[in-house]
Amino acid sequence: MADWQVQEAKAKFSELVERAIHEGPQTITRHGKPRAVVLSMEEYRAMAAGSTAPEAGKPRISFKEFLLSGPKFDDDVEFDFERIKDYPRDIDFD
Repeated sequence: MADWQVQEAKAKFSELVERAIHEGPQTITRHGKPRAVVLSMEEYRAMAAGSTAPEAGKPRISFKEFLLSGPKFDDDVEFDFERIKDYPRDIDFD
Protein backbone atom coordinates (compact mmCIF):
# COMPACT_ATOMS: atom_id res chain seq x y z
CA MET A 1 0.00 0.00 0.00
CA ALA A 2 1.37 3.40 -0.95
CA ASP A 3 1.40 6.26 1.56
CA TRP A 4 0.29 9.76 0.64
CA GLN A 5 0.47 12.87 2.81
CA VAL A 6 -2.82 14.79 2.90
CA GLN A 7 -1.36 17.73 0.97
CA GLU A 8 0.03 15.44 -1.72
CA ALA A 9 -3.26 13.51 -1.94
CA LYS A 10 -5.15 16.78 -2.48
CA ALA A 11 -2.74 18.00 -5.14
CA LYS A 12 -2.64 14.69 -7.02
CA PHE A 13 -6.12 13.35 -6.36
CA SER A 14 -6.62 11.99 -9.91
CA GLU A 15 -3.34 10.10 -9.68
CA LEU A 16 -4.33 8.79 -6.23
CA VAL A 17 -7.61 7.42 -7.61
CA GLU A 18 -5.90 5.83 -10.62
CA ARG A 19 -3.34 4.13 -8.40
CA ALA A 20 -6.11 2.84 -6.14
CA ILE A 21 -7.75 1.29 -9.21
CA HIS A 22 -4.60 -0.22 -10.72
CA GLU A 23 -2.26 -0.82 -7.75
CA GLY A 24 -4.58 -1.37 -4.79
CA PRO A 25 -5.46 0.55 -1.62
CA GLN A 26 -3.73 3.88 -1.03
CA THR A 27 -3.14 5.15 2.52
CA ILE A 28 -3.47 8.85 3.35
CA THR A 29 -1.45 10.06 6.33
CA ARG A 30 -1.64 13.16 8.49
CA HIS A 31 1.31 14.04 10.73
CA GLY A 32 2.83 10.66 9.86
CA LYS A 33 -0.15 8.62 11.07
CA PRO A 34 -2.50 6.69 8.77
CA ARG A 35 -5.87 8.46 8.65
CA ALA A 36 -7.73 7.18 5.58
CA VAL A 37 -7.61 4.64 2.78
CA VAL A 38 -8.71 5.07 -0.84
CA LEU A 39 -10.01 1.88 -2.47
CA SER A 40 -11.20 1.00 -5.93
CA MET A 41 -14.94 0.42 -6.20
CA GLU A 42 -14.33 -3.29 -6.86
CA GLU A 43 -12.33 -3.70 -3.65
CA TYR A 44 -14.91 -1.74 -1.66
CA ARG A 45 -17.78 -3.91 -2.97
CA ALA A 46 -15.84 -7.09 -2.21
CA MET A 47 -15.23 -5.91 1.36
CA ALA A 48 -18.78 -4.63 1.81
CA ALA A 49 -20.30 -7.91 0.63
CA GLY A 50 -19.36 -9.49 3.96
CA SER A 51 -20.51 -6.46 5.94
CA THR A 52 -23.82 -5.84 7.75
CA ALA A 53 -23.85 -2.20 6.71
CA PRO A 54 -26.96 -1.10 4.79
CA GLU A 55 -24.82 0.42 2.02
CA ALA A 56 -23.44 -3.04 1.37
CA GLY A 57 -26.73 -4.04 -0.19
CA LYS A 58 -28.20 -5.67 2.89
CA PRO A 59 -31.25 -3.87 4.24
CA ARG A 60 -31.25 -2.81 7.86
CA ILE A 61 -34.07 -4.43 9.81
CA SER A 62 -36.57 -2.31 11.73
CA PHE A 63 -36.66 -2.17 15.51
CA LYS A 64 -39.88 -4.20 15.48
CA GLU A 65 -38.26 -6.91 13.33
CA PHE A 66 -35.27 -6.93 15.66
CA LEU A 67 -37.48 -7.51 18.70
CA LEU A 68 -39.50 -10.19 16.94
CA SER A 69 -36.33 -12.00 15.86
CA GLY A 70 -35.50 -12.83 19.48
CA PRO A 71 -35.91 -16.25 21.11
CA LYS A 72 -39.36 -17.83 21.01
CA PHE A 73 -41.02 -19.23 24.14
CA ASP A 74 -43.79 -21.78 24.48
CA ASP A 75 -47.15 -20.53 25.72
CA ASP A 76 -46.87 -22.64 28.88
CA VAL A 77 -43.68 -20.90 30.06
CA GLU A 78 -44.37 -18.62 33.00
CA PHE A 79 -42.00 -15.97 34.21
CA ASP A 80 -42.23 -15.34 37.93
CA PHE A 81 -40.53 -12.08 38.85
CA GLU A 82 -40.91 -10.83 42.40
CA ARG A 83 -40.30 -7.24 43.25
CA ILE A 84 -37.76 -6.71 46.01
CA LYS A 85 -39.56 -4.97 48.84
CA ASP A 86 -36.51 -3.87 50.82
CA TYR A 87 -36.40 -0.18 51.59
CA PRO A 88 -33.24 1.79 50.97
CA ARG A 89 -30.83 2.15 53.86
CA ASP A 90 -30.81 5.24 56.04
CA ILE A 91 -28.13 7.76 55.14
CA ASP A 92 -26.80 10.32 57.58
CA PHE A 93 -26.05 13.56 55.74
CA ASP A 94 -24.50 15.32 58.76
